[in-house]
Amino acid sequence: MSGDLDLLVEAAREAGEIALKRRAAGLTVTYKPGDATPVSDADLAVDAFLAERLLPARPGYGWLSEETTDDPVRLECSRIFLVDPIDGTRAYVKGRPWFCVSIAVVEDGRPIVGVVHAPELGETFTAELGGGAYRNGAPIAPSLADAVEGARMLGDAPMFSHPAWPIPWPAMTIETRNSIAYRLCLVADGRFDAALAPAGKSDWDLAAADLIVNEAGGFVSDVRGRPFRFNGPSARQHGVVCAAPGLAPLILERLKPIEWPAPTA
Repeated sequence: MSGDLDLLVEAAREAGEIALKRRAAGLTVTYKPGDATPVSDADLAVDAFLAERLLPARPGYGWLSEETTDDPVRLECSRIFLVDPIDGTRAYVKGRPWFCVSIAVVEDGRPIVGVVHAPELGETFTAELGGGAYRNGAPIAPSLADAVEGARMLGDAPMFSHPAWPIPWPAMTIETRNSIAYRLCLVADGRFDAALAPAGKSDWDLAAADLIVNEAGGFVSDVRGRPFRFNGPSARQHGVVCAAPGLAPLILERLKPIEWPAPTA
């Protein structure tokens, strides 16, 4: 697997350089029908680069990426590349640093190699199954937080104050970052105690960071507390809960009374 990790790290760093250069040169931005999320010409260019870089190196692997039309042939592959060429496009097109290149190798539904590279921040998070998690080559671990009150939380601040919560949230330090993958990595390395995003997420948002969090010793699941399985017929997941291990059960207890809808495509 170390060969796959080296391949992903090199590809992610090259992709990050492409993203920075394309933004400096000026972007063309359009919006996806249905959810009106932005997509730039750089998203597409990075996606094409990664496909050209990775697939010839591993001809037996399938492919699932946010910016590539889904090919159900991937379901027949025991291993696939799971890619978000630019996670956090809103930040990226606005000139903010909180975006990343996210790449995982998924085997039989579980990530076995993961890389999340934030080029403007100079941070590269890596993990291999059973090998720990790292930021720029140094081991990382989650915080020791074990109380919701006062926790350093990544999420949408107005969401936490909504009156519909069965159990009101206490005072917390709440911040956000556009990239879901980067949020999870910030919990994995202890800079934040938890991240909560109840809305449906996609496989490419989560796969690489899921492995990084687990290998760091953190907790990550959907809003019902179930571990993720990737490369299924649908690439959608029921939101994400990520937390220090001492905090995770307290957050899940608050989510338990809620009847969560199925994620939309």
